[in-house]
Amino acid sequence: MLRITIAQLNLTVGDIEGNVARMVAAARQAAREQSDLIVFSELALCGYYPADMLDEPPFLQRVQDGVAALQKASAELPALHWVVGAPMPARGPGKKLHNSLLVLQGGNVRLQYAKQLLPTYNIFDERRHFEPGPDVAKVLRIGSAQVGMLVCEDGWNDHGADYIVNPFERLRDAAPDLVISINASPSHIGKREQRHTMFGGSSRRHGLPILYVNQVGGHDQLVFDGGSFATEPEAGVVFEAPRFAEDVRTLLFDGGRFLTAEGKRPAPVPAQGLPTMEFYRQQILLGLTDYARRCGFTQVVVGSSGGIDSALTLALAAQALGPQNVVGITMPSRYSSSGSVDDSATLCRNLGVQLLTHPIAELVAAYARQYEASFGQPLSGLPLENLQARIRGTVLMEYSNAFGHLLLTTGNKSEISVGYCTLYGDTNGGLGLIGDLYKTEVFALARHVNEQAGRELIPQAIIDKEPSAELAPGQRDTDSLPPYPVLDEILKLLIEGDRLSPAEQATAATLVAQLEETDAGAALVQRVHGMVARNEYKRRQAPPILRLRPRAFGSGRQMPIAAKYV
Repeated sequence: MLRITIAQLNLTVGDIEGNVARMVAAARQAAREQSDLIVFSELALCGYYPADMLDEPPFLQRVQDGVAALQKASAELPALHWVVGAPMPARGPGKKLHNSLLVLQGGNVRLQYAKQLLPTYNIFDERRHFEPGPDVAKVLRIGSAQVGMLVCEDGWNDHGADYIVNPFERLRDAAPDLVISINASPSHIGKREQRHTMFGGSSRRHGLPILYVNQVGGHDQLVFDGGSFATEPEAGVVFEAPRFAEDVRTLLFDGGRFLTAEGKRPAPVPAQGLPTMEFYRQQILLGLTDYARRCGFTQVVVGSSGGIDSALTLALAAQALGPQNVVGITMPSRYSSSGSVDDSATLCRNLGVQLLTHPIAELVAAYARQYEASFGQPLSGLPLENLQARIRGTVLMEYSNAFGHLLLTTGNKSEISVGYCTLYGDTNGGLGLIGDLYKTEVFALARHVNEQAGRELIPQAIIDKEPSAELAPGQRDTDSLPPYPVLDEILKLLIEGDRLSPAEQATAATLVAQLEETDAGAALVQRVHGMVARNEYKRRQAPPILRLRPRAFGSGRQMPIAAKYV
């Protein structure tokens, strides 16, 4: 029988000393619980993913110092084996590093395994820094069990479609009693079920129990949801750690079965995870909390327009950081409706958030007068509309600079896709919370926030209001864009395609096919495609957005700016 402690920790990229301290604390807890083995996540020592920090000699020296510190700590707990992820030097030609798994015990490195499959798709770029490990299986006897080791992607090619090498087959041939897979698997909608399907299938095919340990926490655009789990060949997934939270938990492994520390079978694991909107809410809350904390911010500021996007952003920020740490600023112009200002006041009162007012009508008029004096023609049309957005963006950045608040941008995926936003205006900010939500999802999440709170945090008047930028008289989003239920389906198929869930893909494909049956519909689809292509330059300059879906803007969708798309 093995006692195994899972260390699902929220570690910080680059904070070697801090990460070591957290890992040692978890190991001491494991020792108190008389565990044989503690398992940390992929690249736990340095955090995932350090990117080009891996090219810096001082950083690599700190990594080596961290390994030495862990070895020293392991010598103080000689009965405990530590499974640790860390970048380690590679020998021979190629890149200078391996993405490695180390097993430490009694101050010594008892096993070292180098990750073989290095992903370079979507948000991953590991081959930029690491050399693939050799095609060998690594198994270590710990107590009465033979334990095999894998690192993340090595377990994702059991179907054999993505790489020539399948480390799972080699490991199966080594006949371990248990497989441990350390991971840094970022979260998006449907990812939990994908993991369970993939590793549950491998467990059945090879007759191998698998313990999957994941990291948790927000790192720039990415959020890691934890959700470490154990799967058995016959029973499937039998244990799951909490999602979106740290967890240090001890399990027993006895006779091919996983048990609680008390020797009982774990509670049944539901096949389906969180409902979609609750998943979005929790992912955004953790992403914002960690982004602000790691970047040194305790407070945020949001431009409050009285529209649905800023309302949802304010509500989520208040839940993540506490309403006392959130400030809204309403900036009415000559085109702002009284309802929008009133709705902002009601919203912030419901949330307990401070609302400040900074009118911009006089600033806009002064800009317009000087523009005409300098350039000989009146300021009107699109330049005047964008000027209002840019003045608001400047006011928000002034507040951020003066008071030290992180400015949250409020654009959604529909608007960002087609460029329905103003550079250096409403795109200003340090982080976008809802930039991976289509507009129809923004409305759905706003309703969910109210339902989850059990009261009307976001006023129904805001949810019911027809979307408008309010930059011109009587302006509505539909003056420039197709209705959002139509636009969103076109965008989903174009941007995410086969990465959509089967249900989403079928819905989007059906609607687009129906549109393309008429000349007007086909022209609309083509127009949307052109808008997406023409506005890559705006997305390139936009703040990072929290990733919620399989393909998000940023590192997950890398497109050229100066290119012919059609």
